[in-house]
Amino acid sequence: MTDYEKKSEQVHAQSQPIPGYQQQMDPEPLTIRDNYRGSGKLQNKVALITGGDSGIGRSVAVHFAREGADIAFAYLQEDEDARTTCRLVEKEGRKCLAKKGDIRDRHFCKKFVQEAVDKFGKINILVNHAGEQHPVEKVEDLDLDMMEKTYQTNIFAMYYMLKAAISHLSEGDSIINTTSVTAYVGPPHFLDYAATNGAIVTFTRSLAHNLAERKIRVNAVAPGPIWTPLIPSTFDNEKVEKFGKNTPMKRPGQPCEVATAFVYLASEDASYVTGQVLHVDGGMSMQS
Repeated sequence: MTDYEKKSEQVHAQSQPIPGYQQQMDPEPLTIRDNYRGSGKLQNKVALITGGDSGIGRSVAVHFAREGADIAFAYLQEDEDARTTCRLVEKEGRKCLAKKGDIRDRHFCKKFVQEAVDKFGKINILVNHAGEQHPVEKVEDLDLDMMEKTYQTNIFAMYYMLKAAISHLSEGDSIINTTSVTAYVGPPHFLDYAATNGAIVTFTRSLAHNLAERKIRVNAVAPGPIWTPLIPSTFDNEKVEKFGKNTPMKRPGQPCEVATAFVYLASEDASYVTGQVLHVDGGMSMQS
C-alpha cells in the first residue's frame, strides 16, 4: 500500500474553523511523494499560484519547484502554513514569494502580480486555485451574502488575476484553473459552489479560444474529494469521517495525487492541450 493510500485510510472525524489550517489536520495531507523525481520540466519558469499555502495549492507549488520553477503564491490568513510552503519550495533550491491578502480585492491581485514581476522579472504560469465552499442542506438555508462571497472568491478573482497577469504572459506560457467534480455531479448541498465551478469550466474554454492565437494555453483541473484544510473546516465530524468513501476508489485523494496534473498542463508535455479539464476524482465523475 502506498503512503497516500495509507494516509487516506487514516482520515477520521475532526473539525476546524474556516478557512482551515494544514498543520492542525490529522493526518496531515501528503504534499509530495518521496519518490517523485523532478526532471526540469519547468526549469527557470515562474509560477503564480492563488491559495498556495496549503492543500492542493501547496502541493502544486512544491511539485513546480522540484521541476525547476520559482514560486509566488497568495494566501488569505494562514501564516504558518504559508511559511511552511515557502520552506518546502526553498528546500527544492527555488525562490519563493508569499503574499498575504484577499483575492476578492482586484487591487490586491494587481499588487501581487506586480510584486512577483518585480522579484522574478517574468511570469510563465498562472494557477488560479484559491476557493471556498459553504454547504447547506436546504434552499432556505442559503445565505445570499455568503453566496456572493463564494462567487467573488471562486470566479471573479480569476478575472482579476487574469487582467493583472495577461500582459506578462507570452507564447508558450499557460494558465491553469482549478474547478471541481461538483461542476459535473451537481451535489444538492453545494448550490453556489457547484455553480461557480461550472462557471470556471466555461471560463476556461472561452479563455482558451481567446488566447489560442497568442499561443497561451488555458486548461483546468477538476479534483474530486481531496484531503485538504477545506474539508474539516466546512463539514461536520460525520461527513469528514465518511469523506471520499463514496468514490469508486473508496477513499479520498491526497494533494500529491492532483498536483502532477498541474505539472503536466504547465509543461511542454501538454504543448497541444488547451481548453481541457483533467478529472482527478477517484472515478467520481463516472457516477454522474
